[in-house]
Amino acid sequence: MKSFTPGKLIYYFFQGLIILAPIVITAWAVVSLFNFVDDILPNVLRVLVPDMIKLDAQGNPAKIPGLGFLTVVFIVLVVGYLSSLILVSRLVNLFDTVLERTPGIKLIYTTVKDFLEAFAGNKRKFNKPVLVSVDDKDVWRLGFITQTDLSQFGLTEYYCVYVPHSYAFSGITYMVQKDRIKVLDDVKSADAMKFIVSGGVTDLADGED
Repeated sequence: MKSFTPGKLIYYFFQGLIILAPIVITAWAVVSLFNFVDDILPNVLRVLVPDMIKLDAQGNPAKIPGLGFLTVVFIVLVVGYLSSLILVSRLVNLFDTVLERTPGIKLIYTTVKDFLEAFAGNKRKFNKPVLVSVDDKDVWRLGFITQTDLSQFGLTEYYCVYVPHSYAFSGITYMVQKDRIKVLDDVKSADAMKFIVSGGVTDLADGED
């Protein structure tokens, strides 16, 4: 029979925490989203179709269990389908152009859009993981090449490298000489990002991206 020493108990506690935390946080985020939709839908439907939604004992629109889940799934499917249509795609591009040319809104919209597209979509930027030396020749940071042409800054032999911070939604942009960059062709960009964000705890998996 195994003996449960204080050290073992602490070890088992953190092992359990590592396993449960990502599951619980993900489940909490998903359930919170569905509950949020469940909370606002009865009020919206009460205004649009009063006869469809009854009032509870407190006089508030009664909730319909599962309606939030079905609504979120339906909206995602509809948006995905509509985005594939040429006419809708053109309307989205037109709306995109208007927002990008609107003073004030332009700064916020383009910044958020570019940042999100850097992580996903056809314009993904964080797809070239590299090692970059910016502090000392024997010290390397893990990051991503985001620009290979910096001639507008008068830097012809430089690349732009974005280095995310660990355990944070932030990072630093460096303009570094090419000879101080090592491209990681055998490392997936997603694995490189997880390695950075986890502080180097996550193992890197070999393979093509």
